[in-house]
Amino acid sequence: MNSILAISGSLRSDSFNTALLKNACELLPDMLVLGSIDDIPLYNGDVEAKAVPESVTRLQLQLKESSGLLLASPEYNQSVPGVLKNTIDWLSRPSDGISNVFRDKPVAVMGASPGGFGTILAQNAWLPVFRGLGARQWAGGRLMVSGAGRVFDEQGVLQDEHVRDRLKQFVREFGVFCEA
Repeated sequence: MNSILAISGSLRSDSFNTALLKNACELLPDMLVLGSIDDIPLYNGDVEAKAVPESVTRLQLQLKESSGLLLASPEYNQSVPGVLKNTIDWLSRPSDGISNVFRDKPVAVMGASPGGFGTILAQNAWLPVFRGLGARQWAGGRLMVSGAGRVFDEQGVLQDEHVRDRLKQFVREFGVFCEA
């Protein structure tokens, strides 16, 4: 099995979602490879007409070579974070390349939030995006970490055994889905 590409939808250095993915990578290092959206520019059709940025083509290649895509998506204003949506928009460009990147690609979304509802609204908001791109969305489970400030220490290490066990199970089950 190829590795699953794991991407955090937050640029914040102390992001709970990046911490969630880093913990997943430590728990299952043979399954996940951590990608980055830090240098993805804002989408601009004029830029695309000249050349797709190297940071985008690098991430597109990582996604194409992966067996699946695992997003750790924050929830901003009851929806998806703009920087992550921008990244998905870039990855789908040029539009004739969607089939090479997203078509039938297994995708799972999880998230961590300091609030009490986890990231349920963001996870729901991703559904039509990936449906439109032709991805195979995993519906085998949800991982929404609420009260994230209490489950991670200052270094971003998961301190909650229950959340750690749920994270490990979530990623393993998504891995099985990616192999199917």
